[in-house]
Amino acid sequence: MNIEIWSLGKANDSFIEEGIQYYFGKTKPWNPVELVILQVPKKNVTSDVARTKLIEEELILKRLQPNHYLILLDERGKKLDSIQWSQQFQNLMNQGTKTLVILIGGAFGVSDAVKEKAKQTWSLSSLVFPHQMVRLIVAEQVYRAFSILNNSPYHHM
Repeated sequence: MNIEIWSLGKANDSFIEEGIQYYFGKTKPWNPVELVILQVPKKNVTSDVARTKLIEEELILKRLQPNHYLILLDERGKKLDSIQWSQQFQNLMNQGTKTLVILIGGAFGVSDAVKEKAKQTWSLSSLVFPHQMVRLIVAEQVYRAFSILNNSPYHHM
């Protein structure tokens, strides 16, 4: 199963990118993971929330394929612990999921059309984090989930 982490926003600061690549490198022996940053073209940047969500919706839905299993990250989603993340990944692999997409929405959330495409909605925390930090946290949690599945000592139970 391929895993793609999609995130709306700007490119990562170097220290965030370094951390993400660190965890992707550790996950690589078990499973490929890729970060896809969806940037709104500068000409379309606006302070209009509804317009921004529609532009972001177009970017997401244009890239989303029928073989993608979309999980939306949202503060109102289901809270899962690391063991549950690993169990979800195992279930998806057992079901033959080709590509898992974990979506980090924009600053204003995502449109209803994107929410409807999501097969699941998860929450990382009740806290709010900057998007770049969420990318790093998700990269680490993906590594943690696969370390659990592969009985690596990284995750202490």
